This record gives sequence, structure tokens and C-alpha cells, in this order.
Amino acid sequence: MRLLTLMENESAHARCACEHGLSLYIETARHRLLMDTGASAAFADNAAALGVDLSAVDTVVLSHGHYDHAGGLLRLGQLAPGAAIYMQRGADGDFYHGERYIGMDKAAAALPGVRRVNGELVIDEELALFAGVTGRRLWPQSNRALSVHRDGAVLPDDFAHEQCLVITEGSKRVLLSGCAHNGILNILDRYRQLYGGEPDVAVSGFHMRRKGPHTEEERDVIRQTARELKQTRTLFYTGHCTGPEAFALMADILGDQLRPMHAGMELDV
Repeated sequence: MRLLTLMENESAHARCACEHGLSLYIETARHRLLMDTGASAAFADNAAALGVDLSAVDTVVLSHGHYDHAGGLLRLGQLAPGAAIYMQRGADGDFYHGERYIGMDKAAAALPGVRRVNGELVIDEELALFAGVTGRRLWPQSNRALSVHRDGAVLPDDFAHEQCLVITEGSKRVLLSGCAHNGILNILDRYRQLYGGEPDVAVSGFHMRRKGPHTEEERDVIRQTARELKQTRTLFYTGHCTGPEAFALMADILGDQLRPMHAGMELDV
């Protein structure tokens, strides 16, 4: 398996742009696939700079319906018109951060390759999707500012539109999430319900980033999350919405079990 970060908030490659967004390219024995497409078409420019042929992509998984993960879908639709694009039902909803619209371009949700998923889906022996994460243990505090506008009402986002991808290669399993809005611990709990045990590798933002310093309450949540992750055997790659302060706090506890990911970086999976 090959896993390459095409877009992230920071770049590790001189020829790769960065933006507030996430896009991962994965090669398996059977597939060439993407998890998310960043906030713009820049992920495709990075792919070209890294020698990745996006026209060969056959599968796209949209982790959730926010612009910084779905912004390049229209460009991908041009480059790989035959690709299947999996998104949870409701991923094209009207999502907001405060007063700012952060949902996806509605035209992207109308691409011919879009396949709407309702909960879990086994694509084949390599790829499977799951949603249905309802736990709220150590839920990321930054979710409080996020909402969905539905039927004339403004409601807290419950992130039912968030899904995770599990890739199986022999005895190895890799778990991929976009932002882990539902909380990485709750996602791991759901994974255990479905698969038992823990993934070998998890690649995900942790949605702990904020503009100013964290409150002490937020630091406590971050540290406790890290302490629980430390009890697993999983190797974690994180970035994008995790934030540098949260990463540092968690790295103090997790050590080399927690690694960063940046645009242009190939991950050890």
C-alpha cells in the first residue's frame, strides 16, 4: 500500500502548495483512490508535481461535507470522470461555521459518479466505509461553533455526514478519517464494534485546532485523548485540523506513536 498526502495545511515538499484542506492519495493492489480533495483544485497540481496520475483514480471517498475536503471534487470529476465518488447522505447539506458557509459546492454533489451511502458499505475485500458514530466521549470542543441549516432551522451539526474508510491489506488494516469531528476515541470505539481490536495505522485530523491559545479545559480534553490513544497499538498520523498546540500536547504523551503529515509526504503504512 502507498499513501501520499496531496494536500494539507503545511507542505513538506518544495513543489507542493499548501492550504487549509486535506487530500490523501492511496494505491492498493486493486485501487487508485483519494480520500478528500482539499479546499480547491490545488491538490491536482500537487499530484502532478509528485508524479501522480489522477486520471487513473477509480474511487474517491469524501470524509464529510465541508469545503476544505470537497473543494477539488469538480476538478477531480474532469480528470477522472469514471471514478466512483462515495459520500454519506446529507453530505451536501448547508453547513456553517458561525455565519460562514462551509459546505461543499452543490454542483460537486451532482457529479455523475456520486454514490450516496447510508451508514456502512463494504465496497470490496479491500475497502469499506462506516459511519454511525454516536459517542460523545471527549468530543472535540471546537465542534460547538459548527451548525447545519435545515428546514428553516439552525441546528448543531451532529456529523451524521462523516464517514471513515477502512483499507484491508492482508492482515493489516488502515483507518482513515478526515477531521474526526465525532472524536477519534468515539471513532475507534465504533471501529472496535465493527472489526474488533484496533487498526494498525490511523490517519486523521483530530479537530482540535483553534486560532488562539487553548483553554485549560480544552488542554485537559486533548491530554486525556492522548492518554487513551497511548493505550492502543495503533500508529497515528495527524495534521490539518489538529493544530500545532494540540499536536505538541499529544506528542508529549504519545511520542513516536504520533506523527505529522504534510503535503508531499509519503506515510509509512
